[in-house]
Amino acid sequence: QVQLEESGGGLAQPGESLRLSCAASGSSFRIWLMGWYRQVPGKEREMVATLTARGTANYAEAVKGRFTIFGESAKNEVFLQMNTLKAEDTAVYYCYAYDSGSGSSFWGQGTRVTVSS
Repeated sequence: QVQLEESGGGLAQPGESLRLSCAASGSSFRIWLMGWYRQVPGKEREMVATLTARGTANYAEAVKGRFTIFGESAKNEVFLQMNTLKAEDTAVYYCYAYDSGSGSSFWGQGTRVTVSS
């Protein structure tokens, strides 16, 4: 079982920056991929950015050039640096992890990001 602990959400004005953090803990797991998804009411959860244990990053088109995902696979940590925030980035952001040992996916509890002037 993998537990994901998120932090770093909050309120920002358009153009400002926020950083989200996520740490995985548990026993007998092997994280292959970690990432961030987001969801707004009435819409499906969507991928924002993912990072494999080998360091390959993938981004949604809407955040390319503004968001950067990075992490330390040895520590099972992942971060999302969000720059030049826009109102449409407002959402609940969820940390995601895929455990290649069990073939299972895990989600954090979500952290709210609000971008508003």
